[in-house]
Amino acid sequence: MKLNWMIQCVAALALLTGASQAEGDNQQFYQGKPIKALLITGGCCHNYKFQSKALTMASEAKAPIEWTVHNKGGKGTHAEIELYNNPNWAKPYDVVVHNECFAKTSNPDYIRKITEAHKNGVPAVVIHCAMHTYRDAKIDDWRQFLGVTSRHHEHQSRYPVKVVKKDHPTLKGFPSDWVTPKDELYIVKHVAKTTTPLVTAKSEKNGAVQPVIWINDFHGTRVFGTTFGHSDATFGDPVFLDLLTRGILWSAGKLDK
Repeated sequence: MKLNWMIQCVAALALLTGASQAEGDNQQFYQGKPIKALLITGGCCHNYKFQSKALTMASEAKAPIEWTVHNKGGKGTHAEIELYNNPNWAKPYDVVVHNECFAKTSNPDYIRKITEAHKNGVPAVVIHCAMHTYRDAKIDDWRQFLGVTSRHHEHQSRYPVKVVKKDHPTLKGFPSDWVTPKDELYIVKHVAKTTTPLVTAKSEKNGAVQPVIWINDFHGTRVFGTTFGHSDATFGDPVFLDLLTRGILWSAGKLDK
């Protein structure tokens, strides 16, 4: 318990340090009409309480984002969130952020309640374990929505990245020599034709190059994704938080240059 608290304190300190560096520079990414954003979070294996607080605080400091956080999915690998039973669940929002982890949920009708909303035009950001969510499903709808297929990850390490689309708006200010805080490298087995990798990283085991940040065109709907986001340290890193904020703005159509 004490160790967990120490980790959260260290991550919070990193977040506050990054915020202080940007003091006086609020709203620097976007200054238009407030964006209504929904964060879906929960499931196994991660400190979603801290991650949610870090993301909402950091993004609100850089853009007028009005957050709704839904965290009623529990802590296991199997869940069907009641929210999705409302056919208009995504209608009030300009963008939905998926940061949930439910690998064992496989009900195709349930999954399509989620993907249909995005197919119908609601933009999205997908983070880390969202890529392994609905991993056991026989249908590919969720994987098509993500733009990538991943079923496992390698060990935690600090991964240097390579920017391959440096002119994309989500990467403005993103350092070309960024090395992640300790995080997991997801192994991507398939990249959809509609997906454009923006940043890659190499496996420490075999040197295989993996997309770690990308965009996807899902039936005309913008999706921004990253496989990073496992640790509190990552969610305490200003570079990562700025990346997610820009991903949110780009997905919502507010950041095109």
